[in-house]
Amino acid sequence: MDHRHLSWPRRQALLAVPVALILIVTTVDVLAPPDVHLGPFLAAAPAVTASFRGPRATALVGAAAVLAQSVVAAARTTLTDLNHTFQITALVLISVFVTLFAHLREEHEKQLSQLRSVAEAAQGVVLRPLPGRLGPLRLASVYLAAEAEAQIGGDLYAVARTDRGTRLLIGDVRGKGLAAVGDAALVLGAFRAAAHRAAPLPALIAFLEGAVGTDAADAGAGAGAGPDRAGEAGPEDQAEAFTTAAVLDVPDGEPRLHLINCGHPPPLLLRGAAVHALEVAQPAPPLGLTEFAGAPLEAEPFEFVAGDVLLLYTDGVIEARDEKGRFYPLAERVAAAPRGTPQELLRHLCADLLGHAAGGRLGDDAAMVVVVREG
Repeated sequence: MDHRHLSWPRRQALLAVPVALILIVTTVDVLAPPDVHLGPFLAAAPAVTASFRGPRATALVGAAAVLAQSVVAAARTTLTDLNHTFQITALVLISVFVTLFAHLREEHEKQLSQLRSVAEAAQGVVLRPLPGRLGPLRLASVYLAAEAEAQIGGDLYAVARTDRGTRLLIGDVRGKGLAAVGDAALVLGAFRAAAHRAAPLPALIAFLEGAVGTDAADAGAGAGAGPDRAGEAGPEDQAEAFTTAAVLDVPDGEPRLHLINCGHPPPLLLRGAAVHALEVAQPAPPLGLTEFAGAPLEAEPFEFVAGDVLLLYTDGVIEARDEKGRFYPLAERVAAAPRGTPQELLRHLCADLLGHAAGGRLGDDAAMVVVVREG
């Protein structure tokens, strides 16, 4: 438990527990028969305090416990009685030990807080929040981390304006940890550098593929030059590194969108009460797998008119399982979701997704982007 996250009244209420324990044990021990000794129970007071307060409060409670044990010794026999001397000595040692533990825990919590701040800053730089409106589009996005302390992982999304419309990217890097974050930053950086140009979507995909492929080749060459270092991927892992992605071009003046899907789950189009998966006829291989590429890429058009709602997502959404192992039925839940603003739709889907997931925890990071086309 991070005691700094507790409110001041709750911290004071919790501190009353070890204080009350000291008072109760001391009173009962003084009034108990000579052959009954409750002094060892006083060790629980500083131990309990160390679980939610810092070293100063722990040391004060420990000193109070030692003082209480001394009062018991003076009331029942003398301070020099062998039994009470051993009890006082043991209580002093325990108090010192748990005070040191509280100090180490507090230092560890400070380090975690600093790491959280760095992660939040990295998220703001790498995975920037999408604007609420671009041209005729209204947008909303959300990132759900599988780990409670994580702020960013291998899922990614981005948007860019061209002189004729809006381009969107949603993707998922294979793997987890810092390597996935680095690959996600690479794809996002390449997209932001090239997406605003008026080049066709196949040229943009080729640019992203070139950036990912060059980085993988450089990493593979570096890994092959010597023994793998701790925490780094070896040549076999680099050969398997790839990123699934869906890239869309939404012209301002046309009631359609153009899509190239590189091994990513198909976007969902909501029109009225119907939900349609935008399945492309010729899906492209994921980024980083150029050796499996076949025919030249072509962007496939889909109708996207005023009032339509487009949902982009990563596989962490549809692979969420409940207690019985059933996957999250995204299309079914989207069709039944109340319509409103993009933000309201995302809030509903997030609550519904976490309610479906076993224990309210996702097995993988998940990202969703809602795009609404206005008239």
